[in-house]
Amino acid sequence: MRSTAIARLHRPRRFTALLVAAAVLVGAPVALVGTAAAPATAAPSSPGDEGGTKKLRDALEAASKGHIEATTKLNNSKKRQRQLGTQLKQVETRVATLTQEVGVIAAESYRRGRLTPISALLNSASPESFVERAAGLEVIAQRDDRKLRELAESLDEATQAKKAIDAEVREQQRQVEVIARKKKDAERALAAVGGNPSGGLISANSPLAKAAPRNSDGSWPNESCSINDPTTSGCITPRTLHALNQAKANNFKRYVSCHRSGGGGEHPKGRACDFAAATGGFENVDASGGDRTYGNNLAAFYVKNASRLGVLYVIWYRQIWMPGNGWRAYNGNGDPASDHTNHVHLSML
Repeated sequence: MRSTAIARLHRPRRFTALLVAAAVLVGAPVALVGTAAAPATAAPSSPGDEGGTKKLRDALEAASKGHIEATTKLNNSKKRQRQLGTQLKQVETRVATLTQEVGVIAAESYRRGRLTPISALLNSASPESFVERAAGLEVIAQRDDRKLRELAESLDEATQAKKAIDAEVREQQRQVEVIARKKKDAERALAAVGGNPSGGLISANSPLAKAAPRNSDGSWPNESCSINDPTTSGCITPRTLHALNQAKANNFKRYVSCHRSGGGGEHPKGRACDFAAATGGFENVDASGGDRTYGNNLAAFYVKNASRLGVLYVIWYRQIWMPGNGWRAYNGNGDPASDHTNHVHLSML
């Protein structure tokens, strides 16, 4: 009887071991590889886990992307205007110098009176003097023509620079209008879910992340789901991987899950990650105490480094942060997963 009871006690352990061994043999994932801790529950996977409907998520994505792109164009236009301003100052300095030199040439011509090149040559006392005077007149003519030509070219360059500056000013006005319009688009979309302004979760003491690569014009390169996701068996974009690694480098090392094949939002595109607030992984409770502080600090880290990493939006504890709109209320279905009270959601460009 005793031996039979002992066998029954050990049977579940042997059964579990056999399941794990079978999973390894067929290549099934036993646990997500995010950090050292294994998840207490599965990653949030309901279709609306990013909050709201697909229409709402699409509207927020379009508004956030539009804001970021317009901001990049605005900054580029300001940069070009500064360069053109410097160029214009240099040209104007050159014009002033050339104007003075041409004035000297005009004064010399006036002092010569009616003494033309022909009369100067006829008054030569000898053939040698004739040749010398002819050569001198050629040099003077070349000098005068060159100075006049340089002055005309510089004046034209100054005119073109002023026109280019005016064009950049108009471009900046257009982009400012786009930014304002995208902000209103996001506000209208959020109003449908009670997205009123909310405060906090911004810290000047958050660590500074290493910037992700940009194009030469400052825009973000288009990226596909092409990198192996270290947290799942799926894929993520290079920019998402960089943001994930920067969080880890700054000691945010609790459990993470990025790619998901099902549901909506950015996860299936490899452009989103969920960061568990609890040390044990995703728990079906609202984070509190140290776990909530961990989530607050992580959300503030991504907000501070949004422009350096290419952050589209951050969701944490019934709030969403978007560039241009700041923190807004953002409720789900009342459970920790959809309300994002047990994990920080990060979406990337």
